Amino acid sequence: MTRIELPLYTPTYVPTGAERARMQTSRGLIVVELFGREAPVTVGNFVELATRGFYDKLKFHGKKAGSVVVGGCPVTRGLGPAQVHAAVRGVLHGIHPGTGTARHRIVDEWEHNPRNQHLDGSLVMAHGSDPDSGSSQFYFSLAAQPEFDDQYTVFGQVVEGLEVIHALNIGDVIEAITIEGLAQASGALSRGGVV
Repeated sequence: MTRIELPLYTPTYVPTGAERARMQTSRGLIVVELFGREAPVTVGNFVELATRGFYDKLKFHGKKAGSVVVGGCPVTRGLGPAQVHAAVRGVLHGIHPGTGTARHRIVDEWEHNPRNQHLDGSLVMAHGSDPDSGSSQFYFSLAAQPEFDDQYTVFGQVVEGLEVIHALNIGDVIEAITIEGLAQASGALSRGGVV
């Protein structure tokens, strides 16, 4: 079987470091300071996807208590919460949450990122086993986990709603993500505007 290599993507949007993500979930609001200066490709990619509505109605599809809660997989878009649970358990055949992408991949930015620390509430780009394989999936770190600092790109920190990320479970919905503090001159953002 031939493996499909996704193209390496460089976002058009260039973050200024002033961006914040407001993620409305079925459990409540999460506000995240984005690390646009430290992880510009990862933040630019996330901002572009969020402003296009890519994350709207996706479900969280993974949770390990005290470690991470994972979302951002487009495979979950048309599924209800019970279907996501069933698919994760392997009961819903042919549907595999955690395998979807934005049809591109981005470079890892953990190596030279001075803020790349897995703390309680860190927003982190998930990726496969290959380098530079992140795309759309992300996770919230639910504890300090320094053993992952040299493996995954931390690109934000929760500043409001820490209790919400801890309450999130498999099947919970990302209702919408809006970005505050967008750079005014960017033509790369089709749905969103400057907030």
